[in-house]
Amino acid sequence: MTSLDGPRLPPLSGTARSLVVLLHGYGADGDDLIDIGRAWQGYLPDTAFVAPHAPDPCGMAPMGRQWFPLTMRDPHERWTGVVGARPTLDGFLDAELARHGLDDTRMVLVGFSQGTMMALHAGLRRSRQPAAIVGYSGMLVGPERLADEGACAPPVLLVHGSADDVIPAQALFMSAQGLAAAGLTCEWHLSMDVGHGIDEDGLRHGLQFAAFQLTGRLPDLPTHSMEPGA
Repeated sequence: MTSLDGPRLPPLSGTARSLVVLLHGYGADGDDLIDIGRAWQGYLPDTAFVAPHAPDPCGMAPMGRQWFPLTMRDPHERWTGVVGARPTLDGFLDAELARHGLDDTRMVLVGFSQGTMMALHAGLRRSRQPAAIVGYSGMLVGPERLADEGACAPPVLLVHGSADDVIPAQALFMSAQGLAAAGLTCEWHLSMDVGHGIDEDGLRHGLQFAAFQLTGRLPDLPTHSMEPGA
C-alpha cells in the first residue's frame, strides 16, 4: 500500500490531545492546506496538524497531486476514485493517530474540494467515529450508497462559495440532502460571492466548529484577520 507523508505542525503546548488532518484538493499538495493549521493552531494549542500529499501525481497539473484521476469521461469515476483511495488514507490516519497515542474521537478531518470528497467518504466509514468533518468546496460522493454501508455519524460542517464555478454551490445542498437521507445531519455555511476557495468567514466557521467538537467550547476569535502572520 502507498504510504503518505506531508507537512506537520506539532502542538504548541508540546502535547497532542487532538489531531486535525487537512486533505488538499485536486492538483495541489499538502503545502497548500497546512496554512489552515497555522491559522488555527493558536486557538487549538493541544492539537497537532498534518496535511498529507495525495498519493498520485496529478494528470492535469504535474507539479501537484491527486487523490484520484478526474477526466469527466466516466460518470462513475468519483465513486471509483474515493473507493480506491480510501485504504491508503485510512492507513495514514491510523498511523497518525498511533503516532500521537490518540483515537478517532480526537480527530477532525478537514477537506477542500477533492479532499472534501475523501474526508466525507473515509470519515463516514471509519470503524470509530471521528470528532468532526469539515468540508470546504466539495461534495458527498455516492450519497445513495451511504445508508447501506453502516456509516458512523460524526458532526459535519459543509462550507461552499456561492460563486464556485468548479464545484457549484448546489453540491452543498445535494450533499446535505444525501446525508439526511442516510439519517445523518450536518451544518452548512454558504460564503456569498466566493468562488472555489475559502474566505475569512469560512475559515472562522471551520475553526469554531472543529474547536467546539474537540474542546466543548468556542474559541475567542479576534476581530482582525486570521491569516497566518496577520
